[in-house]
Amino acid sequence: MAESAERGRTGLGQGPGRLLVMLYGVFTVAAASRSIYQLIAQYDEAPLAYILSAVSAVVYAFITVSLVRGGEGARKAAMVCCGAELLGVLTVGTWTLVDPSAFPDQTVWSDYGMGYLFIPIFLPVTGLMWLRRR
Repeated sequence: MAESAERGRTGLGQGPGRLLVMLYGVFTVAAASRSIYQLIAQYDEAPLAYILSAVSAVVYAFITVSLVRGGEGARKAAMVCCGAELLGVLTVGTWTLVDPSAFPDQTVWSDYGMGYLFIPIFLPVTGLMWLRRR
């Protein structure tokens, strides 16, 4: 029974998918640690920005776990989360350009991820392409 369950799982985090797992893992730790500190120590300065950074950390963590777990259900869940991530980056990125005063401090997704070398805008696109191929 265990063998059939293993065969039913796709290697989402195998081959080039390992790079995605690594990047999502790094972004999970970076966004989570930054947002936890900011929510505790600086919440009054920019609550929306810090909450959005925490949300991005949760999304990154879920995608990381889905890629590692593998399987069709995990692939579908990761696709939904990558789509939500892309929507978040586009929404927050545009919002920070249109109304910079709404974000007194940066989020991971501010200016389409400019503070993170634009990786936040390319990561969900790459993730969606990888998940679609698998």
